This record gives sequence, structure tokens and C-alpha cells, in this order.
Amino acid sequence: MTEHGILLDHEREQRLGFDEAIYAAGKSVQQVEALVADAVEARHRRLFTRLDAFKYEALGASARSALDFDPVSRTAFVGERRRACDAGIAIVSGGSSDLPVCREVGRTLEYYGRASLLVSDVGVAGIWRLLARIEELRAMRVVVVVAGMEGALPSVVGGLVRGVVIAVPTSIGYGVSEGGRVALESALASCAPGLLTVNIDNGYGAACAALRIVG
Repeated sequence: MTEHGILLDHEREQRLGFDEAIYAAGKSVQQVEALVADAVEARHRRLFTRLDAFKYEALGASARSALDFDPVSRTAFVGERRRACDAGIAIVSGGSSDLPVCREVGRTLEYYGRASLLVSDVGVAGIWRLLARIEELRAMRVVVVVAGMEGALPSVVGGLVRGVVIAVPTSIGYGVSEGGRVALESALASCAPGLLTVNIDNGYGAACAALRIVG
């Protein structure tokens, strides 16, 4: 489809095992509507990311009715839901303010038919909350750790579990932590061996990394 300035990568699934996700933040309402209509007509499943509530509400009724929209994660699905199976993936958050990014991770996994365990609000300021769930996390193949502020939580988890740990720094914080740069640099400088790091607020990227790991 090119009439709206969009050329979809229809061969991405064959190459990578992933559909092309539609980044809605950089697209107009008309472009999103056209993409939804194209997916419905072709009977293709489609994942939209960074679709905020204002843009969703501006869509026409037919586009809104075709979308499974979640305002917290700012994600939407077109097409039939897949039955979610357990893949041994956990999502851990430092605080409740990190929930939108956690939800983006979880919704991306759900789109690809993978269930996840959410362990929220277990940041290092109350580390006993993390330790109370640590045996559950040790049973997981992948632990995605979502944290802002000083970003210490991924290093802590990386020193306690055997599975692959993926750090997702978030833009939550204030002062020197504002924007997520401190959390990002903390993850990159971590001494926890084998800690993987994605970009700030990139829940979608973390979910795709987890999917590559579990196959």
C-alpha cells in the first residue's frame, strides 16, 4: 500500500518470524485507518504500537471496531487472537509507574501467543518484595526487568536468576533520572554477567528479544 506513503514489509514474517509492527505515533489518523482497513480486507493479523487514546478516539467507527485496543500499553491488535501458551517468560517492574512499558511487553507477547507472568512493584527500595517472588522468577527462561529512576533492579535480578535477563530502562523519574538516561547507563554498566539491554521504554523490542530466545 503506497497511496498513503506506506510500504509494508510483507516478507518480514518469513525472514524473522515476526509480523511488521505498525508504529502509530509517527502516522496520521488517515494512515492508521488505511492500515486497519488493509489488514481487515486481507485478513491479516497486525500489531499497532504507540497508538495513544486520542488518536484511537479520532479513528472512524469501523477502524475502532476492528481493533483490540489497550490504552495503558498503547497497543492494538487486528485479527483473531491466538491462544496464549506458557513460554517461561516473566515481566518484573520496579514500580507501578512502569506499568505502561510492562503492558507493552505483555501485549506484544500475547499477540504472538505467549503468556507471561507479571511481578510488579518490586523495586530495590523494598527489596523484600522481590525476594518473596524470587523462586518463581528462577523457574523462568526469560525475565524482562522494567525499571526507571536509578535502574538498579535489572542488575539485582541478573545476580539472582539463571534465565536470560533483559533490562528495559524507562523514562520514569525526576532530576538526574528524568528521561531514563541514568537507568539506561546503569543497565549498560551492570556487572551482572550476560545482562541484555534494550532502549528506553522499548517494551516491544524487549518482547521480541524474549520471543527470539524462547523460539
